[in-house]
Formats: sequence, C-alpha cells, structure tokens
Amino acid sequence: MERQEYFKLFHDIGTADYNLLTKNLKTKNFKKGDFITVAGQTQQELYFVKSGVQMSFFDADNKTHIIAFTYPPNLCAIPESFSFQIPSKYFLTCLTDSELEYITFDQLQKLFDQSQQIERLFRRMTEAILAGMINRHIELQSMTIEERYKTFCQRSRHLLRLVPHKYIASYLGIDPTNFSKLFNTVKF
Repeated sequence: MERQEYFKLFHDIGTADYNLLTKNLKTKNFKKGDFITVAGQTQQELYFVKSGVQMSFFDADNKTHIIAFTYPPNLCAIPESFSFQIPSKYFLTCLTDSELEYITFDQLQKLFDQSQQIERLFRRMTEAILAGMINRHIELQSMTIEERYKTFCQRSRHLLRLVPHKYIASYLGIDPTNFSKLFNTVKF
C-alpha cells in the first residue's frame, strides 16, 4: 500500500498537505538486530516503515516480553517516548533489514502549527494505535490461545515467515511449546 493511500485510511490530507509532510521526510537504513531506540533514550524521530519488520519489547524475569511488531506501511515508534519526549521504558529493534523514513519531533510540531489537516491525520493515527492497544489487551484477557493465534494470523500471517516464533508466542502470551503445536495443527 502506498503511503498516501495509508494516510487516507485515517484522514485525507490533500495533495498540498501531503507534499508539505513528505518533503520533510528523510530515510534511514537499519540492519537486522540494530536498535532504533533503547530503554532510557528519548525517541526524537517518528518512523514510517518502508520495508522490514521491527519489534518493541522489554525484558523482565529473565523473559523477553513483546509489545508490538511494525511493518509497512505502519508507523514505527515508542509512542509515549516520542509524543511526550520522555525516556523510553523499553526497546525498539529491527528483526530484519529495514528502510524507514522519519520526521523529527520538532519538525512534526512545526507542521502541526502549519497545517490543521496534518495535525488531524496524526491525531487520528494516534487514536487508531490506542484503539488497537485496547483491543489487543482485551484479546489477551478474554480469548483462548487458539483464538489469539487465529486472530494474529488473520491480521499478520506474513510475520510467521519473518519473525522468530518465540517472539510471536510472547506477543500472544502463549508458551512457545503451545505456540508450536498451534502452528503445526491450526491451518487456514
């Protein structure tokens, strides 16, 4: 999906505002295993994923806990660190080689002052991220492991080929052994 089409899922900002936003984007390339943001660092840049898969996570009790995966054409960030310019409590890393376009926090704030439509776009994107996090929390609390696995496959099946299964199991709150059983028995 092209970036402009992706934006239209949230709010159609029009050609002039789209050009105003995209002329400020720069590109960074990351290798598999590179950290985009580490715990304690304040995220200064908001990324748009052009290629690759990224993962946010934290470690506790000798386990890695996966918060989210990002991939094209989604945004990639530690939202609270970027939005409030506070140190991150967790990590953002690349699971594959990745090409990301970015805008800095200060540049984005200036664009918000210049364009109500750009500000509205980002507000609606932020609202969608919040709604997704709430839905994910409900899924973790109310669904069986098989239902969680099926929902994940309906939404992001391609990640089964790109992401180590232990990370997907963690994301879904499923023991890796049970995840392996589901992967081998539940077909679509």
